[in-house]
Formats: sequence, structure tokens, C-alpha cells
Amino acid sequence: MLAEPLSPSLQKLRLDEGRPVEWAVSEGYVDYAAAEAFMEARVAAIAAGEAAEMVWLLEHPPLYTAGVSARDEDLLDAGRFPVHRTGRGGQFTYHGPGQRVCYVMLDMNRRGKDVRCFVRGLELWLIGALSDFGVVADVRPGRVGVWVERKGPGWSREDKIAAIGVKVRKWVSFHGVSLNVEPDLEHFGGIVPCGIQEHGVTSLVDLGVLATLDEADAALRRSFVALFGPVTTAAPPRF
Repeated sequence: MLAEPLSPSLQKLRLDEGRPVEWAVSEGYVDYAAAEAFMEARVAAIAAGEAAEMVWLLEHPPLYTAGVSARDEDLLDAGRFPVHRTGRGGQFTYHGPGQRVCYVMLDMNRRGKDVRCFVRGLELWLIGALSDFGVVADVRPGRVGVWVERKGPGWSREDKIAAIGVKVRKWVSFHGVSLNVEPDLEHFGGIVPCGIQEHGVTSLVDLGVLATLDEADAALRRSFVALFGPVTTAAPPRF
């Protein structure tokens, strides 16, 4: 279920005609450098009209990535996991087992050429997928990603459950989003996630939702189709 009615600009994100988006899911852990190299090549092929759009779902081994806005002081434990400097937007983030990473390679030449609208579409995609599990999530002004509010007797706080970091080249997107299903939340302690110190990080399992990656994938696929249009199952990249 979508969190809001689609505006005309958001409606431009959806394509119902032409080649459906290839939806690929990798088993096991995917090397980060290999994933980046694949995205670079695939984006070039999409821009040239030689390949279909793709959403690629995977897990990485434990690692930190630094986006173009990353500050050195936000890397608190440089020796804990490998650190990859990357060209995506945003600051430091963590990837690792139990987290579903979704690399989104879409042709924005055909989807409105509006980066702000595209990012809003990614937010709604995640919010819609989380709603399948009864999780109420939303965005917050001045904070990147998707957040949940948590309350108990005499306390409340907001924790981040999904991150967004994208890059656009020749109006083709790459990098994408990550959804915390069941990662080791202590692994986020080596960085200041997205430069935000005053809030925490959570996951579906941390919220008491005993979801598997397969169940998260199904929710992500349903929500993506509702916003962006049809997909077709495809083989994942081989390395």
C-alpha cells in the first residue's frame, strides 16, 4: 500500500510499456568492487540502449562505504571492516549479512528526468515494502533514509531502518537502497551512519518482525511494481 497518492511527477516514474525491469537476486555474498564494476558497465549499456533496466538484490560481506559527502571524522573504527570510497551520494554507511542491498539501474530519460522525484520514489518504495510487515515508516526533514518511531514507557526515539544513496550518469541511476532485515546492528558502531549521531539504527527483526530476506524481497518487489512498473525475473551477474 502506497504511503501517499502519486503526484503527476511521481506517476512519470512508472513505465507500463516496453521492456520490463530485470529483477535479479544474488545468492551468497557479493564482493563490493565487483558489484561496482558491474554497475558501471550496466549503466553504460542502458544509456546506449543495449541493455534493459535492472534492480539487483544482494548481500555484501561486512564493509563500510563512503559517499561523496563522507567526513573522515565519521569513520570511528577504520580497522574494523574494509572501507570503500564510492561515487554515490551520501556519507558513511554499513553493508553486511542480513541487510538487503538493492542496486537500482533505471533509465531516467524515460522516467521524468527528475532526481528529487526519483529519490522520493525510492523512499515510497521502501515505505510501501515495510508496510507489508505492519511497520509504519517515513522520512524526516534534513535526514536521508527511512525512519521508524519507537516508544516505550516514558521514552521515544527515531531509528533508521533503510538507507538511500544514488548516483546518476547520463540520466541512468545506479547504487540504490539498503533495508535492514536482520543485520548485526553492532557493526554500525564503527561509523556515524550518514553523519547522524543523535539517532539509532534498527531492523525488522530488532522491531520484532521475524522476516526472512526472501520475505523482504517479495515485499520489495510488490512495492516496486506498484511505483515503477512491471519486472521480470532475471539471472544475477556471475563473477
